[in-house]
Amino acid sequence: MIDRRLRILQVVAERGTISAAADDLGYTPSAVSHQLRTLARDLGVRLLEPAGRNVRLTPAARVLLQRTEGLMTSWEQIRAEVLQVSSGRLGHLRMAGFSTAASALLAPVAATARQVFPQSEIEVIEADPDTCFDLLLAEQADVVVVVGLERLPATLDVRFEQHALLADPLDLLVPPDHALAHQEEVTLADAAGEDWIMARPGGPYHRLATSACHAAGFLPRQTHRAMEWDTCSALVAAGLGVALIPRLARIPEADGLVRVPLLGPSPPMRYLRMCIRHGAAEQPEVAHALTALREVADRVRVARDPATG
Repeated sequence: MIDRRLRILQVVAERGTISAAADDLGYTPSAVSHQLRTLARDLGVRLLEPAGRNVRLTPAARVLLQRTEGLMTSWEQIRAEVLQVSSGRLGHLRMAGFSTAASALLAPVAATARQVFPQSEIEVIEADPDTCFDLLLAEQADVVVVVGLERLPATLDVRFEQHALLADPLDLLVPPDHALAHQEEVTLADAAGEDWIMARPGGPYHRLATSACHAAGFLPRQTHRAMEWDTCSALVAAGLGVALIPRLARIPEADGLVRVPLLGPSPPMRYLRMCIRHGAAEQPEVAHALTALREVADRVRVARDPATG
């Protein structure tokens, strides 16, 4: 087995502080510090040095992690092979994803996994995309579903395997009596003069919405901020503005809100991908989850666009 202390060092390197790494790993900060002190003592080198309120790796620690990345991948593959020939299992499947992915994709996968692996612990964790990668690195999650964002690890990051899963269009959400509610063809530019309900500035969905509006030739006039789709829907239903909402997001039916599909050369879209630690794809529960996620994503595509089926 790979020395657990190497994984701890990897998480500390990623997070930049002992306390943040401890949160991801489920340890106390003192336990993380102790593990790294014993690793440094066994190796006879310094591994960390202070950097303001954070810590950074010494040159020796960077070399250590670079040389052990391949070992971690090999260990994931070895564990998969051992489990396959012995008809064994990991004993757990921990899946993490942002809110709409957790409800629309991970929930049905968890239900099937409970049937296929009744003795394994199946867990769904709702988490932001960047937190999902932290959980994956700390081995607190086995499979994650994220939205492609510029701040996330690159798809070529050797620590992870990342696979495209689903393109999720963004619709214009309007009240039932809105002028755009029943038009046959609507572009995002048609809503340029509207009041907009958006997420807080600086967040991923705010950037996604503003980028789409900029591409359509206007700067949205944000009048309200909402963090949850229920709040966003309530504000739209009250006639306080319009919003962009992902096709996967569920909205209350009682308000009669209308999702207006957007046409044009570049309709706003978010791209979902599923990610695992590199080398873990053939581990039984992980392999099941990857296959089941693809099946659920295919059903979503057919449901919203029967022509694709």
